[in-house]
Amino acid sequence: MSARGPAEDQLKLYKKSQKGATSTVTTKHGAPIGVRSAAQTVGLNGPILLQDHNFLDEMSAFDRERIPERVVHAKGAGAFGYFEVTHDEIQKYCAAKVFDTVGKRTPIAVRFSTVGGESGSADTVRDPRGFPIKFYTEDGIWDLVGNNTPIFFIRDPILFPSFIHTQKRNPQTHLKDPDMFWDFISLRPETTHQTAFLFSDRGIPDGYRHMNGYGSHTFKTINNKGEAFYVKFHYKTDQGIKNLDPVKANELAANDPDYSIRDPYNAIAKGDYPSWTFYIQVMTFEQAEKFRFNPFDLTKIWPQAEYPLIKVGKMTLDRNPNNYFAEVEQIAFSPSHFVPGIEASPDKMLQGRLFAYADTHRHRLGANHLQLPVNCPYRVSPKTYQRDGPMCFTDNQGGAPNYYPNSFAGPDTCPRALKLNPPYKICGDVARFDSGETEDNYAQVTDFYRRVLDAPARERLAQNIAGHLCAASQFIQERAVKNFSQVDASLGQKLTELLNMYERKKCSNL
Repeated sequence: MSARGPAEDQLKLYKKSQKGATSTVTTKHGAPIGVRSAAQTVGLNGPILLQDHNFLDEMSAFDRERIPERVVHAKGAGAFGYFEVTHDEIQKYCAAKVFDTVGKRTPIAVRFSTVGGESGSADTVRDPRGFPIKFYTEDGIWDLVGNNTPIFFIRDPILFPSFIHTQKRNPQTHLKDPDMFWDFISLRPETTHQTAFLFSDRGIPDGYRHMNGYGSHTFKTINNKGEAFYVKFHYKTDQGIKNLDPVKANELAANDPDYSIRDPYNAIAKGDYPSWTFYIQVMTFEQAEKFRFNPFDLTKIWPQAEYPLIKVGKMTLDRNPNNYFAEVEQIAFSPSHFVPGIEASPDKMLQGRLFAYADTHRHRLGANHLQLPVNCPYRVSPKTYQRDGPMCFTDNQGGAPNYYPNSFAGPDTCPRALKLNPPYKICGDVARFDSGETEDNYAQVTDFYRRVLDAPARERLAQNIAGHLCAASQFIQERAVKNFSQVDASLGQKLTELLNMYERKKCSNL
């Protein structure tokens, strides 16, 4: 028998925790059940009776126990812990209470995930990974909804549904379709940076503990003087970066498709708590106005040589979920969950996500999903003028007025929040600006290819791209190679050679 860890022995550990105590099975409304293993029938072999309320209770619950899976990030793992401030320099740039004292600890929740696959897909596929953090602050919930990459495929949110459709299944064949994927990728050159990252070694992390996380977007922060800055958030793994080679990843996909869920669960259960060091990059408004490219472009990084990482703190995960559905499947992150001192920047992708995430949670979980224990801002008592809706299970704010303004002791505005939300000017023509061909889509990819990757890594990148691209139509292959040739002529030449080799092999097998 293979070695068993805490995840494999979960039921044994639960039984041990009960210390021999026996409980009574009940219906959902709490009534004790005398016979749990049989429905009520007319005689030994007769039909079931409609009056069998125990059976009706059981089946009606079973019929409704699945909620819609997430459109993206459907499969994931969750854990809980704390964020601790270790350095105070961030206070120059951000007045959020979560950062106000060295040594301060704030409870957090994290959900790791793949992006494109369904809930039952393998963990070790080549795919970006979701890495959002929920901070339960005394100013309410702050959700830093990021990935394991500092960039993304697109810079305009109107393209996001189309991009995700290319990661999913062909609507007629219900199969993953390389033509869909590479057609979109090759038609939108801004995808080249993230695509190169995806097909590099880091495209298949070795579990969730051995990858970095990034807020990815540019955010705006305000300090106690009312001064505003642009900021990017980084969280670097203290376990070290580890990746899987494609052969090992495919073996795990076949033999242990839940590898990445199992790994952090067992580590935490054994007391080997994973941690990440938290950093920021800072850019002033004046620097942003003069910067050589759009600093809010999600397809680009801020060079660390120019905007160095500033250490802030450490996040540690030390508790597994008590129940996966309650605390992982129902956890809901939204970039619109800000706290005073942190706001949105003009980043178009961030602006688009402000609506999309909260809206999908209302669809999946209901209008009152923020009352669920894993989502509620339990360190504060929310006071709003919103009421009712399905599944409201608090006191619904009692007898407090549900309109504003009022003369009856309803909640009023916060001077501190007003101070940390100072006015600012914007100007420009209102239009739809397609930046597909007006931005530099290749320079940073060239730096990544020539300076970050060594020669063996460049070879593996080409092999990984060609191994996937070879399944696309010939004209799409040619367009994709043309884009990659803009990164480096040698990359385009190598891809051409590999694709020709794959074509010869295909012909020889006919």
